[in-house]
Amino acid sequence: MALVAGIEGGGSKFVAAIARVQADEVPEPLAPEFVTPTTLDPTTTVNEVVGFLARSNREHGALEALGIATFGPVDPEESSDTYGFVTTTPKPGWRDFDVLGSTRNGLKAAGITLPVRFDLDVNGAALAEWRWGAAQGHDPAVYITVGTGIGGGAVVNGALVHGAMHPEMGHLLVPRHPDDDFGGVCPSHRSCLEGFANAPALERRWGQPAAEIPDDHPAWEMEAHYLAEGLHGVTLVLSPQVIVLGGGVMQRDGLLEAVRRHLEVVLAGYVPAPKLVPPRFGMRAGLFGALALAQEVAG
Repeated sequence: MALVAGIEGGGSKFVAAIARVQADEVPEPLAPEFVTPTTLDPTTTVNEVVGFLARSNREHGALEALGIATFGPVDPEESSDTYGFVTTTPKPGWRDFDVLGSTRNGLKAAGITLPVRFDLDVNGAALAEWRWGAAQGHDPAVYITVGTGIGGGAVVNGALVHGAMHPEMGHLLVPRHPDDDFGGVCPSHRSCLEGFANAPALERRWGQPAAEIPDDHPAWEMEAHYLAEGLHGVTLVLSPQVIVLGGGVMQRDGLLEAVRRHLEVVLAGYVPAPKLVPPRFGMRAGLFGALALAQEVAG
């Protein structure tokens, strides 16, 4: 049983936890999770998290491995010169920031040296849901989050999918809904899944935050349409047995069922629809993903 730490780096907050991991058992954090804002100065945020890890190292024993799962885009390839960097993010202050190197340097200054595995937040979540959660026993498996952004990670043949970088499922181009004249919020693509269907798109299209839109509002049928169009592409390319749909927007009652219905329509019987399920770990999927990455490097 290894004592490991996980860091989930989100667009609004960083969350860290320590846990003991063993085989296929779901890890249980040993202490309350540490939360700090994602400030405009990345070094400040990282230093806060490093302080928590240093305290945990003193109080609970020597940490054996660390997993970091952050918002992206990131460079997840260990052979790359920019492995561990957040790369082309539009988030002020974070573009081309070396998250991994900054964390390692902070830990080294505290007298802590340990192996680290770094990846995208949704890749980590996909790994956690495949190893311990709603996707367990299914391969290929996909995890997609629908919130402030939309992103997805995939496990194929027991390993996370990497290539030139990592999948960017939220930026698949999708057909416009016939009743929609909204221009999209993605600064790069406009008419991509994220541009049409993330939480900011819902708010700007309908004039109120997603959480305040009533259940019977036409917004949700349009949202289900766009999500199904995106899942149509994912299904045809990766042929997943299961797609786990997480994130804040997916907590809306009835939305998952509406997406299932729309996906059956757009697939048109050409291929079977994958199972669509909520995540076992809910809004903590990214954090458990970081712990899953730590477990991998801890062996």
